[in-house]
Amino acid sequence: MSSTFRSLSIRNYRIWFFGAFVSNVGAWMQATTQNWVVLTELTENNASAVGITMALQFGPQLLLVPFSGAVADRFDRRKVLLLTQSLLMLLAVGLGTLLITGQAEIWHLYSFALGLGIVNAFDSTSRQAFVSDLVGNSHLSNAVALNSASFNSARLVGPAVAGVLIAAIGSGWVFIINAASFLAMLGALSMITTSHTRAPKSDKRESQLRQLSAGFRYVMQRRDILVIFIMVFLVGAFSMNFPVMSSTMAVEFGRGAADYGLLSSILAIGSLTGALLAARRPAARMRVVIISVGGLGIVSLLGAVMPTYWLFASTLVFFGLATSTMMTTANGFVQTTSDPAVRGRVLALYMAILMGGTPIGAPLVGAAADALGARSTFVISGVAALIAFAVGMTWLVSDRKLRIRWNNGLTVTHAGRPLITDSRAEQLETLTAPIDVLRREPDTRDPLEANWDSAPQEAPATTGIIPLPMPEKPAADEDPERPGG
Repeated sequence: MSSTFRSLSIRNYRIWFFGAFVSNVGAWMQATTQNWVVLTELTENNASAVGITMALQFGPQLLLVPFSGAVADRFDRRKVLLLTQSLLMLLAVGLGTLLITGQAEIWHLYSFALGLGIVNAFDSTSRQAFVSDLVGNSHLSNAVALNSASFNSARLVGPAVAGVLIAAIGSGWVFIINAASFLAMLGALSMITTSHTRAPKSDKRESQLRQLSAGFRYVMQRRDILVIFIMVFLVGAFSMNFPVMSSTMAVEFGRGAADYGLLSSILAIGSLTGALLAARRPAARMRVVIISVGGLGIVSLLGAVMPTYWLFASTLVFFGLATSTMMTTANGFVQTTSDPAVRGRVLALYMAILMGGTPIGAPLVGAAADALGARSTFVISGVAALIAFAVGMTWLVSDRKLRIRWNNGLTVTHAGRPLITDSRAEQLETLTAPIDVLRREPDTRDPLEANWDSAPQEAPATTGIIPLPMPEKPAADEDPERPGG
């Protein structure tokens, strides 16, 4: 357990963790309420309207990626978060007031979702990068996983509470309660004492456009991160539209708001388990991302054919486990292997691809639910995840030289773990050693001009025998027993 929660030994991160948990509970209450209001109060079970709301909310992640990443790299992230969290609180108060007074219309929800997306574009990037300011590289992978655990623990509580509150006091008050939860985050940020580490200045002056595109140029040199981005895009666009998928499935089974919120809480059981398992691992590994996305595809197809509400709900535990494992590990891999000088811009690209896929996938999934039925949403999720799995396996075979051999039994190996009969010169890369060992240092001081990868090239095997240098023989006129000769 101590290894799982080791980042909590750091004061700043401990304050951040508990403040973020309270805020995350409110955020999940609001997200659940928002989509239920669109589906049942402002429209007549129009899943396409839910998809449009999600597109407006997550679209800015894609459009503002150059600016949100630059802000996270250039400015004090704590001050950026103080501003964005305050704006998110005001937005919740505004929409909650409209709903309580009965003046809310569908265009109000659309406007709220767009404003939420614009602010979140800067908030999410700075929040992800802020973790490295709190814990440093040694605990970064664990802290990222614990962030996911906090997020999914809140998901275990928030949607279920929202379902009860919608029925008890009305949807508008849920938004007001969420606004109050931001006080916990603002209080935590005011108590944290840390300084933002700015990127070192370069002697070569670059244009504003070139600085904004630095993250993109860096990622284009990292084939491993490119593969993760492709997998994350497919899953984010077609498998993570859970508000559309769960709300329509709840209606499919003839259930109300409380049972709809319960589905999100059941999903969170698996998500929390996946995040805690990721926190126990010493490092984020690519193979975990690939295996988990394959599992997501299988579970999605199983969920599509479940005949009853409770059987369907049981599959969501494994759906959440696979999704959380993939996203937590992918996030940790991107953060721990990216150069600190461009980490904010790389994370902005990651968040843009993760959230920016929603404007493409959510309307399509919503339209499929209207035209083909709620179960089609899980079929689409399964197909997209299996395609992502195929992309990852193709990368393993081509770049990592994955090999399957039959030699007195099935043997699976790759270039980093050759067989005894293989030449050590073939040990170019490995998937098993910790990333801090594998990460190759740049050839120059400019991280954008270096040929980065997550593993060394043309290097001795990390799993073989390490030769030790022979001690030098003392000179003839030196006394080996006496220091100094």
